[in-house]
Amino acid sequence: MTDPQDPLLLDHEADGIRELDNQLPRWWVWLFNLSIAFSVVYMVYYHVLGDGRIMVTEYQREMEVGDRLKSAALARFEQAMQELQPGTEPATLDTGRRLFNQMCAPCPREDGGGLVGPNLTDDYWIHGPSFGDSLRVIYDGVPDKGMVTWKTLLKPAEIHAVASHIYTLRGTNPPNPKPREDQAPPDQPSEYE
Repeated sequence: MTDPQDPLLLDHEADGIRELDNQLPRWWVWLFNLSIAFSVVYMVYYHVLGDGRIMVTEYQREMEVGDRLKSAALARFEQAMQELQPGTEPATLDTGRRLFNQMCAPCPREDGGGLVGPNLTDDYWIHGPSFGDSLRVIYDGVPDKGMVTWKTLLKPAEIHAVASHIYTLRGTNPPNPKPREDQAPPDQPSEYE
């Protein structure tokens, strides 16, 4: 039992419990005061006098590193584009199907039968029939025909996944497909012109 006249006990109480007036250790008080002083110096240096240039410089340096990494990855992908084979892993095909349905399907339809875009289920492709040609078309787009350049929006692995999914659409028979759109040799006109 504590003495109610104890000088360390404060006046107020709650539920029969009275607060003890303990002194904080001196080292803790000094550490607390030093942290306040440090925060004031930090704020003045970085936010008042620094004019934000320190953070901007750091941001620009990080962006340059990121741009170099991205450029190197895109260069490696461009060099390997003609040698790449379609992915057959379920995760790759699932990613490709999801991205195709989300970003591409309004033009060639989800089943690849063609709407505004070409029929992706036949073997008559304007920009070339190989898997590498498909990668190149997705990568560079076809601005003349309104197709977006996806290299700035998708990662190389995502472009490969979409092309792999498109590769699985070949030979399927969607309902009501668009007629073939192959390029005729220069000396003979195409039947669709």
